[in-house]
Amino acid sequence: MSVPNLPQQSENSGQEVPPTPLRCFVGATISSGMGFALYKLMISIATTFALKPIHSDNPMVVNIGSAVRTLVVGIVALGMGIFGLVAVGLFALGIQLVIQGFTKKESSSN
Repeated sequence: MSVPNLPQQSENSGQEVPPTPLRCFVGATISSGMGFALYKLMISIATTFALKPIHSDNPMVVNIGSAVRTLVVGIVALGMGIFGLVAVGLFALGIQLVIQGFTKKESSSN
């Protein structure tokens, strides 16, 4: 029996790349852009739902329709909130790394 050829894992696969301020600020910019896009999408969906009310005499249809509309807007709002929080966190991490870089340079020069 032959042993299947498994891909060789490089030595760097288990090592983490340390965060840099540039990577944090780029990630925060991307995340805030996606959050803003989701915000615009949420507003568009909510406006569309508001302009097209459910026309039915059956109360169950109205209840299910309003629940589905609420879930759709809520899921988009949740995504927007997550991307917004990630953007704030990455921005704060970038500021923290910049401050740590300045304090390390000042303490090593003394």
